[in-house]
Amino acid sequence: MFTGSLFDTLMGGLIVSCQALEHEPLHGSTHMSAMALAAAQAGAVGIIANGIHDISAIKKLVTLPIIGVMTAGYSESSIQLTPTIVEITALAREAPDMIGLDATDRRRPNGESLEAFVEMIRSRYPNLLLMAEVATVEEAIYVQSLKFDCLSTAAYGATKNTAGKSLRQNDFSHFTAIRRVISQCPLVAEGGIGTPEHARRVLQLGADIVVVGSAITRPQVITESFVNAMVGYRS
Repeated sequence: MFTGSLFDTLMGGLIVSCQALEHEPLHGSTHMSAMALAAAQAGAVGIIANGIHDISAIKKLVTLPIIGVMTAGYSESSIQLTPTIVEITALAREAPDMIGLDATDRRRPNGESLEAFVEMIRSRYPNLLLMAEVATVEEAIYVQSLKFDCLSTAAYGATKNTAGKSLRQNDFSHFTAIRRVISQCPLVAEGGIGTPEHARRVLQLGADIVVVGSAITRPQVITESFVNAMVGYRS
């Protein structure tokens, strides 16, 4: 349905998000590039990488398409994922195949509207592909009208009115609701997909692409899930 060399590669496949926070043991481009290489060897079709150092290091090891993001904090806004043109410019210099950004309805830095932000990006980088991360059906509808190249559900669970939720709750009903309103760009299922069964389920429900992060690349989260499942069963 959606053509173009990048989406021809990504459609129906698994993108692995290789990111680690500063306080986590695997933070740093050496670890994240190794994660990306392992993902590539296992059959992933793309990588999400955070920051210019990780993108640069990953490019040296893998040839998979890279979606670049950059976290940055601004005091007047809770949006941290590629929030301003400053981060877009830094990422564009590394030439990822696409850039992901927060497209929720939360207040943006400097009170900038999402529409104005997108217009600025398009005017400066007309060939840059953009992925919007949203949390709600209403945001998805609005983002589609702004002509993003694809839409991700990654922000579901990260905003005030969706905190603590994930796509797999209620048998993926939230994902299904977003799927019903998206027809003009690829839909990326992302957020809380913790097992191969979850990934298969969102594909059955119409996901064009699946992103998995923590369940593959954050061993402390994976270990914790095993430990919690074993509580009360020790002899």
